[in-house]
Amino acid sequence: MQKIILVILLGIFFTNCNRDYTPKPRGYFRIDLPEKQYKTTPDQLPYKFEYPKYSYLQQRPNSPNQQYWINIVFPAQKAKVHLSYKALDNNINEYLNDARNFVYKHTIKADAITETPYINNDIQVYGLLYEIKGDAASNTQFYVTDSTKHFLRGALYFNAVPNKDSLAPVLDFINEDILHLMETFEWK
Repeated sequence: MQKIILVILLGIFFTNCNRDYTPKPRGYFRIDLPEKQYKTTPDQLPYKFEYPKYSYLQQRPNSPNQQYWINIVFPAQKAKVHLSYKALDNNINEYLNDARNFVYKHTIKADAITETPYINNDIQVYGLLYEIKGDAASNTQFYVTDSTKHFLRGALYFNAVPNKDSLAPVLDFINEDILHLMETFEWK
């Protein structure tokens, strides 16, 4: 009787081991994101916009033509939005081409690049938001201008190895803040 039970158990064991084993996919840490709240930039800048309360502004190294260059730092998300301001002097095409070239340098790692125009004729703010899909160094870049006097370019960078899957929730979260920045942007 024991031999029959042993043969049956071994038969069940060997027939069940023939199936392919599929391990669980690799998981990522849960990311808790703060509630959306905004504050306005300081008065000494030639522009103003609303930026998140869970971030802070950081002055970038000054030189005569980089006086209003700042970073928006997201410490909990290990990210920065680099903002570069330029005064226009009939050279808008140069800055538009530079902005486009900076974006399209990422085509090597990009899966796709989408361009979303932004136009607010009432306050003369015009811009373009670039979303770079894939494992690029900068997944979001943008610019805003009044097309005659001012030009501001922004680029989002993470202090982490690019990985579109693990960065996706944080990227979507910060992209909402960048869109809010563009929607509240005004020239002084």
